[in-house]
Amino acid sequence: MNERPYLSVVVPLYNEEGNVEILHGKIHAALEKIGRPFEIIFIDDGSKDKTRSEAERCQPVTLIVFRKNFGQTAAFDAGIKEAKGEIIITLDGDLQNDPADIPLLLAKIDEGFDVVSGWRHKRHDPWSKKIPSRIANLLRKFLIQDDIHDSGCSLKAYRKECFKDIDLFGEMHRFIPALLQLEGYRVAEVKVSHHPRIHGVTKYNWKRGMKGFVDMLSIWFWRKYSHRPLHLFGGIGVILSGSGGGILFWMLIEKVVFGASLAERIWPLIGIFFVLIGVQLFISGLLADITVRNYYQARNRMNYTVKEVINR
Repeated sequence: MNERPYLSVVVPLYNEEGNVEILHGKIHAALEKIGRPFEIIFIDDGSKDKTRSEAERCQPVTLIVFRKNFGQTAAFDAGIKEAKGEIIITLDGDLQNDPADIPLLLAKIDEGFDVVSGWRHKRHDPWSKKIPSRIANLLRKFLIQDDIHDSGCSLKAYRKECFKDIDLFGEMHRFIPALLQLEGYRVAEVKVSHHPRIHGVTKYNWKRGMKGFVDMLSIWFWRKYSHRPLHLFGGIGVILSGSGGGILFWMLIEKVVFGASLAERIWPLIGIFFVLIGVQLFISGLLADITVRNYYQARNRMNYTVKEVINR
């Protein structure tokens, strides 16, 4: 264990006192069979039970303790930043992901993929979780188009280099493969087992679902318009302004040519409204364009990534 680890297993924990010791044993047994140097990183996400004390009893382990509950995405981000291994494995702390499936992910990594996502093809969850999950998957396929069947499965494998320029916020941990695919990394998926929860209670609720939907829209925007926001806002602005201008022009013709009264008609107001909103959207697009350029310049990078340069 004094060697630099090849594998880093990152596990967020929130009120999982009944699962910690069992999970650590399963992870340790699975990694011992692989026969490569490893580290196990637990993140106590502000647990209010005995999760921390149970985690401290485990060996070997690196334990990150949050001051309060910041959420699963923040826990994953902290664990990934702490990880020293070439390959990072993430999984949930509720024993529903099976550490015995880790070799399946590594086999795909060895085929040359950068990211491997688990697919819980036979889920053991109540319908209260399955139905929202299926709706979210349909929306994700439409908006993000990442070819992943099960973005909610936390059992995933990544090459360490994937997180060189990635910071996680909100509920973004579900969409890490989509984010990395946007950067040009190769993403694959493998079927993994899934077990019913035995200890503790699920942390999923409608609030997390809503946050995930908002983050999904953010990924959609980033995928489509992150390098050209003016095309989105400016394009809509031009359409609205053009429509408003057309309405006002026609109202002018009716007034001058046909002598129509406009005092009791709503169309002039609609035309002015469209023009004003269109101008505001166009200006917003310009400002967003400037912000995006400053973002890339501040990080000393461009809107593309270079895998390698070969000189022969």
